[in-house]
Amino acid sequence: MNNQPNNPLHGVTLKVMLEYLIKNIGWAEMAHSININCFHNTPSVNSSLKFLRSVPWARTKVENLYLHVRRRTGD
Repeated sequence: MNNQPNNPLHGVTLKVMLEYLIKNIGWAEMAHSININCFHNTPSVNSSLKFLRSVPWARTKVENLYLHVRRRTGD
C-alpha cells in the first residue's frame, strides 16, 4: 500500500534523481541551477551522492530541480 500517493518523490532514490538530471540537463546545467562544488569540479555521481546525503539543504535543491525538470519534460 502506498502511504504517500501524492508525494512525487516517494520511492525515488537520490541516485535515480541524479542520473535523471544528468541525462536530461547535464552537469553544466545542474551546476548553473545549483551552485555546489560537486557539480562544478570533476563531477561524479558518487561524490555528489556523498555530499548530498550529508547536506540537507543541497538535497532539497536537487529534489526541487528534479521535480522541475520532470514537469518541463513531461515525464
